[in-house]
Amino acid sequence: MEMEQVTLRKKRLTVPRSNETGMDVVRRTFEQDTRTERLPAITVGLKRKEDTGGERFCPAIPSSLEEAGISETVVEQLILKNLYFRGEVLGRDLAKTIGVPFSLIEHTVDHLKRERLIECKRSSGIGSVSSQFANTEAGRTRAKECLDLNKHLGPAPVPLQQYKTGVEQQKIRPGWMSRDRLEKAFEGAVVSDDFFGQFGPAVNSFKSMLIYGKPGNGKTYLAEQLARIDSDGVYVPYYIESDGQIIKVFDPLYHEKIDVAEDSIFVSADPEYDQRWAKCKRPFLTTGGELTMGMLDLMYVEGAKIYDAPYQLKANNGIYLVDDFGRQQITPAELLNRWIYPLDRGVDYLSFQTGTKIEVPFECFLVFSSNLNPDDLGDEAFLRRLDYKMFMTNPPPDEFATILREFCQKSDLECPESLVQHTLCEHYEKTGRKMRRCHPRDVIRVAIDLIRYEKHPYRLTQDLIDRAFRLKFVTRKYSDE
Repeated sequence: MEMEQVTLRKKRLTVPRSNETGMDVVRRTFEQDTRTERLPAITVGLKRKEDTGGERFCPAIPSSLEEAGISETVVEQLILKNLYFRGEVLGRDLAKTIGVPFSLIEHTVDHLKRERLIECKRSSGIGSVSSQFANTEAGRTRAKECLDLNKHLGPAPVPLQQYKTGVEQQKIRPGWMSRDRLEKAFEGAVVSDDFFGQFGPAVNSFKSMLIYGKPGNGKTYLAEQLARIDSDGVYVPYYIESDGQIIKVFDPLYHEKIDVAEDSIFVSADPEYDQRWAKCKRPFLTTGGELTMGMLDLMYVEGAKIYDAPYQLKANNGIYLVDDFGRQQITPAELLNRWIYPLDRGVDYLSFQTGTKIEVPFECFLVFSSNLNPDDLGDEAFLRRLDYKMFMTNPPPDEFATILREFCQKSDLECPESLVQHTLCEHYEKTGRKMRRCHPRDVIRVAIDLIRYEKHPYRLTQDLIDRAFRLKFVTRKYSDE
């Protein structure tokens, strides 16, 4: 088992000064504990498993606060704030909330007891781990002062440097994709053999890609199927910390846990990895026309006084789909210029409200999907930085017919060959309408609505198909009347 060395910084202890209020002590201690650049370095081991198809990276359970990169002051604040909101809490539950073994916070708990900031309400007689703790009056006052700094309640944040190491070790490795794996992800989809030859190398590179073509030809569907590809899980920290600021990374909207430990009746099940991280499926994020420039930088949450990570940071080690590219509230040029450097160097720079910038990994498979002509999206310099481009053409008649038959089958509807030929002839050959891959689904759904509304037998007829086309598509010009 290999150990990856990560540089962190040792924390200072604060000695109270005379004439200081409780809030002065909290602020000064917090500032000292998060001012890391002048302090001597120590190393922390991150467990790395052998690459046998499982995860290459596994965050080891820390054996000390220094190894975890957490200051004792941060632990004190988390304990006081959690007790303030939750009332009486077991020692082991406090540790679980903070995301570390109880042995790492036991010294801090004893210190808070001696300072009469917390008190033991009851105990089962097997140590502090099973004791019920609550804030004293002085503890509640101190907790309010801590809440003025931020309302973060845990788990404790992971240092930025540990996060960088985790992202680096969990990068998709060259050669991870095979045709069999890709075909399994697209099982049930109607695609040509040529498609796998085009799409496979792009997915295998896990870099960047532009999918373009007319609306309705399955560009978004194609990108969304990427989420079905079998791959190793990844570890995502709940929070990271840099320069004394806390950034929320884990988002249940985009990070799906795949290893939820269950507690026994008496004690928590022993975890296999640092519980400040969540084991998840590789993230898949999608944004569309709602995307603004502000969403691509750190977003300060005023109520909690912490930051929310931008989409590309949440998508690290996963896939980020920018759908309807060119129709965002920012211009394509602005969005493309924002990502030219990250696409080139694999790092991004984010800003705190203080003006301080931090360097973070940019390791997501960035996929753009657009209905627009690529020449209208950006100049040659940007398009060159997109490693792959794929044009989604209109389906030929035989592929269109296959899509129609398969959607009818999924809807438990018979689709006679005569009905297929009638559809192709009457609604495409005679009208000159262009075929799109979404048309069979859209038309059949309208036909089903007609069947249910008019209480017809559950089967397709030429009349139902014709009426569905008239209801679905614009068949007369507005100026005709």
